[in-house]
Amino acid sequence: MPLSLFRSLARARRRGNLNPPAEWLRQQNREAEMLRWSVKVLGNDLVQRHYAAGLAGPGVALPQAPAPAGLTSRTCRQADIEGPWVRHWCRALGTTPFYHRKLWEDCYILQVLWEAGLLQPGRRALGFAVGEEPLPAILASHGVEVLATDIAAEDARAQDWIATGQHGRGTDRLFRPHLFPSRAAFDRLVSFRSADMAQLPEALLDGSRDLVWSACSMEHLGSHEAGLAFVETAMRCLRPGGIAVHTTEMNLDPAGPTLDRGSTVLFQRQHLEALEARLAARGHRMLPLDDTHPAGALDQFVDVAPFEEGRVPLGPITPPHLRLSIAGYPATSVGIVVVAGQQVP
Repeated sequence: MPLSLFRSLARARRRGNLNPPAEWLRQQNREAEMLRWSVKVLGNDLVQRHYAAGLAGPGVALPQAPAPAGLTSRTCRQADIEGPWVRHWCRALGTTPFYHRKLWEDCYILQVLWEAGLLQPGRRALGFAVGEEPLPAILASHGVEVLATDIAAEDARAQDWIATGQHGRGTDRLFRPHLFPSRAAFDRLVSFRSADMAQLPEALLDGSRDLVWSACSMEHLGSHEAGLAFVETAMRCLRPGGIAVHTTEMNLDPAGPTLDRGSTVLFQRQHLEALEARLAARGHRMLPLDDTHPAGALDQFVDVAPFEEGRVPLGPITPPHLRLSIAGYPATSVGIVVVAGQQVP
């Protein structure tokens, strides 16, 4: 920055006018954008090196059979993407293992349900805010009867999800042809209805399901309390011994401020500990939370907006997206697992 601008800023501060010169602000914004892209380019280079080493990415072997991992409630991490259980579920998802927390969420939910012995014919599943997720089809491919739900299209809160192609209106967008011999085989097991996570229909709270799930949805209900209340209420859908698996976004700073209101909230350990206590009071058991901060290089990388691939001035790049900045807070995905007990009113 030119010396004259430093002097102008110093004079403005002495006069009590803390607004910096306009040109200085424009320069800072330009340089911030350069730094943003530089971070992404360096992250992309780091990822490509990991792919070249065979740790993940195209060319890695995708095991035919799942392997036990002993998952509890936990945060997303690099080692999971490089491990055999994520690789296996990538086969079902029709993708390659890459360093993205959304991929981790789908694999985590499937692995937890498999370890609980719930991916088998005769089980009954209920999914919330499914949008166009692959999970209903994958569960059904194992013989699970699936009821997929999403907020009604005419609800004003659905408009953003509709605009971004993340809203579900029926089963057509849930069908994955590579998993079924015919569409009829899929239709026998998968159905759809509208449901508001903030006010679940009584018809769903009948204690008849073996498993319920939601993927990165409870943080969009407007507040911490609304998200925790959803998890608590959804337990009424389960029979005793049934499993609930939910993923959401977690602020990795356990003690500082966080997003507590609005279209996205960020949970902290304290909120999940409070949820554990609330669930225990109703006879349920949340599996212990493992939020140990791992030492992997990609676990230290915090991605910054914009997050869309291929929209950078230097060409398409894919930096790691296991950690990200949400409104300036370091965040990642976290999964929670709850075992249903006898319901306590």
